Amino acid sequence: MGNRSVGAKSPATIIDIARVAGVSKSTVSLVINGDKRVRPETRASVEAAMERLGYVYNRGAANLRGTKSSLVGLVINDLTNPFFAELAVGIEDALFKLGLVPILANTNEDAERQAQVLKTLQEHGVAGIIMSPARSTDAWTLANQMPRSVPVVLTMRRISGSPLPYVGPDNGAGARQAVSHLLGLGHRRIGFIGGDVNMLTQQERQAGWREALKDAGISVDEKLVIPAASNRRGGREGLEEALALPKPPTAVLCYNDMVAIGATRALINRGMAPGKDLAIVGFDNIAEAEDNAPPLTTVSVGTAGLGVHCAASLLGLIRGEDPAGLSYNSPTQLIVRESCGVRLTKRKAS
Repeated sequence: MGNRSVGAKSPATIIDIARVAGVSKSTVSLVINGDKRVRPETRASVEAAMERLGYVYNRGAANLRGTKSSLVGLVINDLTNPFFAELAVGIEDALFKLGLVPILANTNEDAERQAQVLKTLQEHGVAGIIMSPARSTDAWTLANQMPRSVPVVLTMRRISGSPLPYVGPDNGAGARQAVSHLLGLGHRRIGFIGGDVNMLTQQERQAGWREALKDAGISVDEKLVIPAASNRRGGREGLEEALALPKPPTAVLCYNDMVAIGATRALINRGMAPGKDLAIVGFDNIAEAEDNAPPLTTVSVGTAGLGVHCAASLLGLIRGEDPAGLSYNSPTQLIVRESCGVRLTKRKAS
């Protein structure tokens, strides 16, 4: 009489599956977890029983046994920027493969909105949070907004003084790759356009630009550093400012691809040709870069790989691993396309 009937309305359990399949509870667990030691015919029997009973396995709960939920907060600073939208997709895909479900929130670069989002996520009992912080976020404020019981991983934007794991590209190396390529094309007056000078990401990319120039024996002209909004409008305005200089640059490294796309448009509006009259290089390698007119030379940060490492770092925190070992700087790769043009030195006639 104590046996549960097949047609009962309460959720099926592993014990129910074992009874219907005629196997032990441990065998059912092995099948659910994909253990290769289970014989094919036994696996088929168990899976048939699961389907018959309508059993739904909560893999997220199993992966995070002892945590509050399989929900993860995914807090992005600006989803209108194609790069961050692509990053969010990459993180979501990596979380899904780990059995985790993200709750996506866009802070729109608003620190107060970010604070409310973090509070709400805590109220929902998320297992952890992956966030690209809004501008002006500082370590002290964030530490006071987040209890230690909630694991947090930062991505793309490092916060000075924060002990939280950080996952992002090697910004300095990427900028050096871009400038070295432009130097190899014969450019000696190379500008840097875009980004907020108070942000570590901009500082790291600008530092790489500076290092590459100094390594080539070229003095840095501070007039060639032009801060601007990190969007198309910032790129247009930044390029106009660069071209208005008494000695304008012959090439520019832009803070990101959106700035570079805006810069190419400003150049075209002047009747000038990107890659011929001025070389332009972006940073991030968003999908739109390849379809830009002309196709944009840019530094790829490996967006999909960043998503995988964000998810892995968060899972490490949840498991209690040392945060100091969970940060990751992804390698960068220069993708050469038409916007940076050809060598400035004249070719000999064949």
